[in-house]
Amino acid sequence: MSTYISAENLGHSFHDHWLFKNVSIGINRGRRVALVGINGAGKSTLLKLLSGQLLPTEGKVAQMRGLRTGYLEQDPGFRGAVTISDYIFHADDKQQQLIRQYELLLENDPDNAKAIEAIMEEMSAIEAWEYEYKIKTILGRLDIHHLDQPIASLSGGQKKRLALAKLLIEDPDLYILDEPTNHLDIDTIEWLEKLLTDGAKTILMVTHDRYFLDNVCNEILEINNGKIFPYAGNFIYYLEKKAERESADAAAFQKNSNLLRKELDWMRRQPQARGTKSKARIDAFYDLEEKTKNNGGSQKVELSVKTARQGSKIMEIEHVTKSFSGKPVISNFSYIFKKGDRIGIAGKNGSGKSTLLNLVTGSLNPDKGKLDKGETTVMGYFHQSGIVFKDDERVIDVVKNVAEFITMADGKTISASALLTLFLFPPAKQHGMIAKLSGGEKKRLLLMQVLMKNPNFLILDEPTNDLDMDTLNVLEEFLTNYPGILMLVSHDRYLLDKLTDQLFIMEEGGHVKIYNGNYSAYRLEQEENKQQAKKGIIVDQPAAQAQKKNKLSFKENKELETLEFEISGIEDLLKQKNQELNVTGIAPDRLAEVLKEIEKLNSLVNEKSIRWLELSELKEQ
Repeated sequence: MSTYISAENLGHSFHDHWLFKNVSIGINRGRRVALVGINGAGKSTLLKLLSGQLLPTEGKVAQMRGLRTGYLEQDPGFRGAVTISDYIFHADDKQQQLIRQYELLLENDPDNAKAIEAIMEEMSAIEAWEYEYKIKTILGRLDIHHLDQPIASLSGGQKKRLALAKLLIEDPDLYILDEPTNHLDIDTIEWLEKLLTDGAKTILMVTHDRYFLDNVCNEILEINNGKIFPYAGNFIYYLEKKAERESADAAAFQKNSNLLRKELDWMRRQPQARGTKSKARIDAFYDLEEKTKNNGGSQKVELSVKTARQGSKIMEIEHVTKSFSGKPVISNFSYIFKKGDRIGIAGKNGSGKSTLLNLVTGSLNPDKGKLDKGETTVMGYFHQSGIVFKDDERVIDVVKNVAEFITMADGKTISASALLTLFLFPPAKQHGMIAKLSGGEKKRLLLMQVLMKNPNFLILDEPTNDLDMDTLNVLEEFLTNYPGILMLVSHDRYLLDKLTDQLFIMEEGGHVKIYNGNYSAYRLEQEENKQQAKKGIIVDQPAAQAQKKNKLSFKENKELETLEFEISGIEDLLKQKNQELNVTGIAPDRLAEVLKEIEKLNSLVNEKSIRWLELSELKEQ
């Protein structure tokens, strides 16, 4: 099996702190690997080391000769590119440059038929149309449309999607992805899942999205206390084996701790005779001390704060409308919040989810209608753009700016420092600067700030971005038992399913559809509706064809019908082969065989899809 990247005795320090030491790993062709671990463990740093973006403090990284690596970082840079097209298209790639000219002409000078026809002839000559379709599909799915738009004018989310688009277009041998689902809506995440699992792609990624991780990856590497623990399987398998390992570690730690106490007592009883003591026993003592150091079980974030009393009137939304530049984002929406409401907000990017939240919190005024908040309603708003900490500010000062003492759920009062400790900020970090925190640690600090205000109406806008799995699990447990009103915007389908039982669906024209059920139930209903719609189209097809002149011959019509069934059958077979890749412990010979089969099937489905498109376009003319 080909090894794309290998790392030997890797170690890296950051701000005089070792993230990990003596780490050795290999990424083999055809494997889809997820890197997991708590915030600050060094996941993003390890990706940078393996991709060559960063040199290690110790050890070395080796890549296979000629390997094409694509790296998606959390905050991408654009290497001096001014516009979207500058970044997407390579200057030395003739196909890409022709596609760039063609797309810019269609956007900026669509009536210039002569120039468009000339470029189309050139594209046909070098067979660029399939590539153009691929580029247009990727850009469209990632909501990138204006190629001459300056990159400087893009939001953080748009920049992340642009960087992802370029990587998908280039289709490297090895995908290295740092939080690829951030800033994507759920439809796009599901499309990306399919794209990454089709064929023999090799992937190394960091993600907090558990459904995405479980559907895409077949191997997991956990970074814990500076060590790497491999798990050959999906996310469910990892959870089972991790629980077994932690149980064994806890038992070993308890045994070592008991022995250490005895040995420590022995060391203290005879200080004057230390020179005559057994050297082997003394060495064993220090070895045992090292084993028990920093191995007292994994710490957990503790979320437990008091919730303000909720009155009978919570909030009433009456015929609210909000537009931007004449385009309605929220149109004539009414709703009366009631105790126990747990509402998920779903919709595509730009559909108005954050606008609705800003209206509810009062940070945005409606054009029409009104929102009436109850006197006892206390809002807590965790939002995407909420991290406004100063890098030169101390962590503990951020908390003390809100309150010196905080009332917990059990009625006890604790200090700001004690609360920080519960949120896994030890004293050393409490008195350190914000600049030294990871992105996930900053998010955790912001969440703590929100909860300190004891809200009884909690609004979370994409709370899972950059949080580690352990913190996510504790957040879920807290929110499951949270007695107040919960409104949640998240692309994390697992979180939506677990925490909400009602949805506000943001639709075209600013309409807000209220759906009773969780996200999976909603998607299942959508799929059933699509299937019914397809059946309806098939029934009505003969009548529609009778009214329309058919430009296909009898033979071509038969070919078109046959192609639909053939493509569907090949796609089903591809799905089976991709599932076989996920099987734990697949033999190397069988893996290589399956990868070849997938490659052939992909080539075949592409060929038949192109022919299907040709015939379909002729039929519609």
